[in-house]
Formats: sequence, C-alpha cells, structure tokens
Amino acid sequence: AWYVPCLASLETLQEFCRKENLRCKSIGITNRSLKRYEVEYLCDYKVEEGTEYYLVKWKGWPESSNTWEPQKNLKCPLLLQNFLRDKNEYLSRVRKGKPLKVRNHIKALQPAVADYIVKKAKQRIALQRWKEELNRKKNHKAMILVENTVDLEGPPLDFYYINEYKPAPGINVINGITTGCECTDCPAEKCCPKEAGFILAYNKRKKLKIQPGLPIYECNSFCRCGPDCPNRIVQKGTPYSLCIFRTNNGRGWGVKTLQEIKTNSFVMEYVGEVITSEEAERRGQLYDNQGNTYLFDLDYDSDEFTVDAARYGNVSHFVNHSCDPNLQVFNVFIDNLDLRLPRIALFSTRTIKAGEELTFDYQMKGSIDLTSDSADGLSPSKKRIRTVCKCGALCCRGYLN
Repeated sequence: AWYVPCLASLETLQEFCRKENLRCKSIGITNRSLKRYEVEYLCDYKVEEGTEYYLVKWKGWPESSNTWEPQKNLKCPLLLQNFLRDKNEYLSRVRKGKPLKVRNHIKALQPAVADYIVKKAKQRIALQRWKEELNRKKNHKAMILVENTVDLEGPPLDFYYINEYKPAPGINVINGITTGCECTDCPAEKCCPKEAGFILAYNKRKKLKIQPGLPIYECNSFCRCGPDCPNRIVQKGTPYSLCIFRTNNGRGWGVKTLQEIKTNSFVMEYVGEVITSEEAERRGQLYDNQGNTYLFDLDYDSDEFTVDAARYGNVSHFVNHSCDPNLQVFNVFIDNLDLRLPRIALFSTRTIKAGEELTFDYQMKGSIDLTSDSADGLSPSKKRIRTVCKCGALCCRGYLN
C-alpha cells in the first residue's frame, strides 16, 4: 500500500468534516462533537451598551464562524487570562517598557492589538502541538518543554525529530556486532572497555571519570549484563527534563535544563544525518550563507563522515554555542565499533542549575564545523563565511568558526 503524508492542518481537516457532516474519531470529530462549540481562543474585545463582548474563535470551526459573545457566557478563565496578558504585553512593548496605565473604560481594541493577540494565540497552540509531537517521538522518559516569551516565532517548519543517526545512502552506522561481554556484574576483567583497551568511563555513581579525548565503550545489545549495568548510560537517553526556548539576544532557539545537573553527568546525544565529508563541505557553503551551523565532524579516527543536524535531529539541534560552555563532547561506541562512526555524547563540565542554558563549544575536538585555522587552509573559493558569536562569555573568541 502507498502512504502519502497529509499536508492539511488539523483545523482544515476538522472544518472539512463539519462542512461535509463527516465523522472522524482520529481528529476529534464524532457524533457528540460535530455540533459542539468549544472556545479555541479569543480574538478581540469591545463594550456595547455597558456589556463586555469577546470575539470567539471556535475550535474546529473556520474563522468565518467567529462570534461575539458576552463575557458572562464564557467559561474559559485560562483563555481570558491569556488574552489580557497578551494585550498588556503588546502595549508594554509599544511603549518600550514604560509603566502601563490600564484604562478600565476601553470601548474597543485597536486593530494592531487584536492582530497581535490572535497571532500569539495561534503561536501558543502551534508550540503546544509541537511539544506534544516531540514527546511522542522521543525514546527517553524525561520531558521536553517548549517556550517562547520573546517573539512570534513558531515551531521550525523543516525540522524532523529523530532519536538516532539517520545514515545517508551507502553509509552503515551499525556494523553488525555479534558479541558482547560475559559479565554478570560489570565491570569485570573482560568487560567491553577493557576488551577495547580502555578503562571503564563511569564511576559507581554513574558519573564520567575519564578525560576529554578518551573514548567511551558501553556494553551492547549482545552483552549478558542487564539494563541496570553501570556501563549503560548514553544508550538510555537523556535523564533530564529539558526546555527548548526562544533566546532574547538574537541566537534563535536554545535549550535549558529544568533540573539540576551534577558535574560529569550525561546530558544528551548529538544526532542527525550521517553524510560524507564531501557532502558536508557542499552543505557547509549553503549553511554559511544562511548563518546556520549544524555540521559535526566525526573525526575521532578519521574525517570521512559528518553529522548534519540541520533537518533531522533531537533536542541537541537547538543547543547553542558558547566559548565558555557547560557541556563537553565525548565519542561513544556501543553497537557499532567502527572508529569512523562514533556516537557523540554531551556531558556536563560542572554543576548546572535548573533553568540554566545548556551550551557547548562548536570548535571542540570532534565538534561542529571547521575551526578558523582549518578554514584558512581552504582555497579562496571554499573559504567559509565567518559567523559572529553572540555567546556573551568573557572569553568569547568573536566568531563561531
């Protein structure tokens, strides 16, 4: 059978069902809800003959069905709060932070105010749906939240959440490992790290104990040890609830932790499309022109492959650069022992407080894009456009690349 993704929005499908008197349980249109009216958001406000009215957008109905309703009939206190907050936020911005004088006898809102309130309501709905989508697709227990209190930017239109590498045609990120350790209580003398010639990366508290630059060898799917093995950390996914938020200094989206993270703790993996370095060079030229930086060189043993998280990735897609970061890059080997294709894990370099933004240095060894030194060695036609750094660190180098 052929499956074609539906490009129509949920609202469009609901409106079509109502218009054609069709039922579709999967999008919430049933016999009971077909004629039901539920407030989706409030669009405008006016006072007529001493009575307050709100213009209501009904959920699942087209905007042409919007109606003015007296406030006394509305049973949606949260939506009323959102409406008033958005109105005051817009007026405060227009007055550039000056104290807001609330007038109690406004007869009607200016069109610009109502337009902003509608855009903010639509953004709120879109971000909520995006948050739900992210949490459906993730493969770890911790939650992902989404927040934008800065502007009207909605979810990225060309980003697809994945949990593991998406290899380009011809690239195999699983090399068919068929053996694992025989330990029943890791680590033992024949455990995976020792077999690879390295020490166990974690201590008894499951915190990192090795220096940057050394690889991590975790137990794999063929090992006899169970899921509670102390050498299974990265493969379990991020244990922390994180928030994708809109930054207020022009850096786009960022990521902050909602829980305290102790030093040397695993935070997240960096995943995306695995492509050849030649393809990465071609894409890099395009990304530089757009001011984007998503290419992560897998150069632990060679420089044959690169991870591109521009379109496909996880929460790490939104982690910003800092010249003074709180995350460090480590190469990890689990079910693939091909030294050209390590998994990339980000560990905390210090205690990170709840609410603090997560960052890593895009110029770390085995990290995103080219360093300024390597860029200088390119031919004039391949030299990269330098991207200004906005990290704000005291030791800021001035550029991302």
